[in-house]
Amino acid sequence: MRGGWVIAGLLAASAWAADPAWESKLSERIPLYGHRNWIVIADSAYPAQAREGIETIVVNADQLRVLKHVLAALDASKHVRPIVYVDKELGFLNEESVPGIEPYKATLEDLTHNREAHMLPHEEIIHRLDEAGQTFRVLIIKTTMIMPYTSVFLQLDCAYWGPEEEKKLRAAMSGSK
Repeated sequence: MRGGWVIAGLLAASAWAADPAWESKLSERIPLYGHRNWIVIADSAYPAQAREGIETIVVNADQLRVLKHVLAALDASKHVRPIVYVDKELGFLNEESVPGIEPYKATLEDLTHNREAHMLPHEEIIHRLDEAGQTFRVLIIKTTMIMPYTSVFLQLDCAYWGPEEEKKLRAAMSGSK
């Protein structure tokens, strides 16, 4: 039952040493970011990407704790909301292949349960991130996580204007030639 204890321990407040530098950087970035920007909470093997618009910071902190903090910070903002992407491969991992993955997936589900979420193949998400980095800023927060396919990708979207409002606006514009 190593996995359950590990996940519970990782989420305990005493098990997480806050790194004020990354939290400050996140607090500075969120007001600057808008729809089409991305924030990635990555595992420790995540590569440093070369695009100029992609910034990577390394934190000595647990990935689930960082994710919880980032989601809370985004929830507190009035202008953006996250669309969650996770690797499709994660759904195919089990305790036999990756000890501790089932409690991790359950905790991840708890943290993201009330949000729009998408499961896509890892390479497809990386491609979207790379494309976004050509024009928009991307912040990658690289954590101490050591399980495969556990990076969580947050594409920021407008919090006060959604797809339905946009659809109605486009319909009105097309009818008013």
